[in-house]
Amino acid sequence: MNPSDTIAAVATPPGNGGLAVLRISGPAALAVADACFHPGGANSPKPSSAPSHTVHYGHVRNGDTFVDEVLLSVFRRPRSFTGEDTVEIGCHGGSLVTRQVLHAVLSAGARHAEPGEFTRRAFLNGRLDLTQAEAVADLIHARTELAATAANAQLAGHLARQIDRLRDDLMGVLTHVEAHLDFPDEDIRPETNRQLLDRLDHAEAFCGRLLRTAREGRLLRSGARAALVGLPNAGKSSLLNLLLGHDRAIVSPVAGTTRDTIEEAADIGGYPVVFVDTAGLRNAHDAIEAEGIRRSGEAARLADLLLEVVDLSAPPPTTLPFDLEGIPPNRRLRVGNKCDLPRDPGWANAAETPALRISCQTGEGIPELREALRQQLLAGDESVESAGIAINARHQDALRRTTDAVARARTALASQIALDLVALDLRIAVGAIGEIVGKTTTEDLLDRIFSTFCLGK
Repeated sequence: MNPSDTIAAVATPPGNGGLAVLRISGPAALAVADACFHPGGANSPKPSSAPSHTVHYGHVRNGDTFVDEVLLSVFRRPRSFTGEDTVEIGCHGGSLVTRQVLHAVLSAGARHAEPGEFTRRAFLNGRLDLTQAEAVADLIHARTELAATAANAQLAGHLARQIDRLRDDLMGVLTHVEAHLDFPDEDIRPETNRQLLDRLDHAEAFCGRLLRTAREGRLLRSGARAALVGLPNAGKSSLLNLLLGHDRAIVSPVAGTTRDTIEEAADIGGYPVVFVDTAGLRNAHDAIEAEGIRRSGEAARLADLLLEVVDLSAPPPTTLPFDLEGIPPNRRLRVGNKCDLPRDPGWANAAETPALRISCQTGEGIPELREALRQQLLAGDESVESAGIAINARHQDALRRTTDAVARARTALASQIALDLVALDLRIAVGAIGEIVGKTTTEDLLDRIFSTFCLGK
């Protein structure tokens, strides 16, 4: 990536639509726009003469060839997304015309942007830190309101401010320790040592609190998979339709209607969850049903959460074609359906009666089931509502390294020996925590982060 280049790309999704937006950014963005944009009015300014944050009507031409009627927006540095001179062109959204407008811009002197290059330039120019840059991608890909809320909070700098405070605090402790290293004949006073230990205790506890949001961060960004399993006619497909809010699976009184897995995503308390409806578990009557049951077992083993649906109006299930007991309890949720019907007497002596009772016919118990699903997915971890953040895997790795280094520094400081080791571990902690916001970074790290972005972002 050469920051002296002027780059361009389509910023809207591929395909046909009413409108598309192309973004141009770099030192020659206004000159490139001058070369391909023709103002619609006789007295209308060229882009290079236009004030910042103004919109202009005109046409894009590639040489003498008319391409499209457009609106062009000018954003002068540093008051733009990238911190550079930026031009955005709104054109008609057909695939062909969008390509033609982009070709005209590239022919005028821009080069095609790499994935995530606009956001990377925003980071390099100080418009965003790394957590905010990652939040741009999170917001674009958010599938639920809670995911968008978490991304917006991170984009607003909520996580960055907390990380900066922690880094500043660790830097303060490091500065104090290094000052004593410069005067080895002078010991740290006991009350000062206690204050430094308290600050390290606070830093370790703070890292732990952030780390407890890692699971939720993964759920918000990647979602979870929940498999519905049980005997034929237990109500798995009916439950799937209720959770989705529309009819996705065929519901029939005929046992064995579902022969293959059916997948569909739903919003469960703000978390995107892919529900997998599976074939009823019984001794197969034919090869097709046997394959469906095999796939059911595979879906159950791969799922983050298993919903075992049982029919309370029928005798309790005894044996199943595969072992559900091998799945850990924290990944299982047993749901008793048809609670609106008379209960089968066999449940009176059943070893495990479902605590969650629902009726797919009346809707009874469905809100409680949704909340139980949310709680099971969170598994008691910190929530976005209480923490205000949800870290990702990169943050998690840096925080773990910070925690380990702080713990080593605290142990050494408590013994009041080897201050050089205390300083070494504190430098490691400061460097690791700085990676989160980009105060300590490498080209490889930036390449890994921004390569996951789309073109035009």
